[in-house]
Amino acid sequence: MNERGLDRDGMIAREGALDRVPATFVPAVDAARARITETFGDTRLHSAYLYGSIPRGTATPGVSDLDLQLVLHDEPTEGDRADAEAIEAVLDRAFPQIDGVGILLTSTRVLLSDVERHDGGFFIACLCTPLLGPDLAEELPRYRPTALLARETNGDLARVLPRWRAKAAEATTDADRRILSRFVGRRIVRTGFTLIMPRWGGWTSDLDQSAELFGRYYPERLEQMRVATTVGRAPSSDPVVLGMLINDLGPWLAAEYTAVHGDKAPRP
Repeated sequence: MNERGLDRDGMIAREGALDRVPATFVPAVDAARARITETFGDTRLHSAYLYGSIPRGTATPGVSDLDLQLVLHDEPTEGDRADAEAIEAVLDRAFPQIDGVGILLTSTRVLLSDVERHDGGFFIACLCTPLLGPDLAEELPRYRPTALLARETNGDLARVLPRWRAKAAEATTDADRRILSRFVGRRIVRTGFTLIMPRWGGWTSDLDQSAELFGRYYPERLEQMRVATTVGRAPSSDPVVLGMLINDLGPWLAAEYTAVHGDKAPRP
């Protein structure tokens, strides 16, 4: 992998690996593997993956969360979701080095579909590290940092903003606002990066680098993007900060994204 996250052929390289997991997080990862195997087994589970800062080797004890993607043979059911939530709760309680656990559930059909080829498929092939089962990436293409990839990964910000505003209006506690601000901050930084990704010609998941690269092309919005980066790591309960992200930076970014890359294809 070169300094722009590309391999020797100019394709986006897979960014994580099990041997990059910091030692302090290895027990949590081992426990996740065991719990997933015990709960889902081969009949429901096709494969499981790590993603985020832990397999990239950049996680901070007590701050970083444990992110997992489970790929199921069939469409996820309410029972599957309940089982995943139970695993989340057990792992979060057992390991103080992680600050929360998130498990995504998706079927093989969805991830291999044409409409998800440059979104969910890209996520599995480039941003996920195999933990259990056969690697679905072997059935997916390789990816370049193109406008198509930009559009299909983050070209739906305009559709998301109304939901964020509704959640912000419903947030009644500082804890509610912190949870929302962390999610919003991360999503905005990643959207800002993919906006400029084809022009820069590479890939990164590092929030700080994403914000600074964005600032090369949109210096007038850099300070706001730095705030989004900070909130993505250290959530804020300040409604003014959340309002800036949702009502100022967010709408501008959504409009610019549509103008540059177009809108993400609608999902069923």
